[in-house]
Amino acid sequence: MINDETEAMTLRRLRRIEGQIAGIKRMIGDRRYCIDIVMQIAAAEAALHRVAEIVLRNHIETCVINTFRSSDERETRAKIDELMRVYGNLRTR
Repeated sequence: MINDETEAMTLRRLRRIEGQIAGIKRMIGDRRYCIDIVMQIAAAEAALHRVAEIVLRNHIETCVINTFRSSDERETRAKIDELMRVYGNLRTR
């Protein structure tokens, strides 16, 4: 579950990313230099990746830790598998 601090932090970052996306749209409409557009897209992707990292950290600090403390081996294994899938997805982007 997202805590208040994570919610505030991620929403603030997402608003900034929305501004970046609007800027990219303007750049395309203005027919700006392609490399400049690509660089802005890369910056927006990196910012989204950082938001994902923040949400993942929150997940680990809440849901995962609670599961590990419960001593339910099946649930613990499921959380580890879940984290490995997410790590694989984040790493390949």
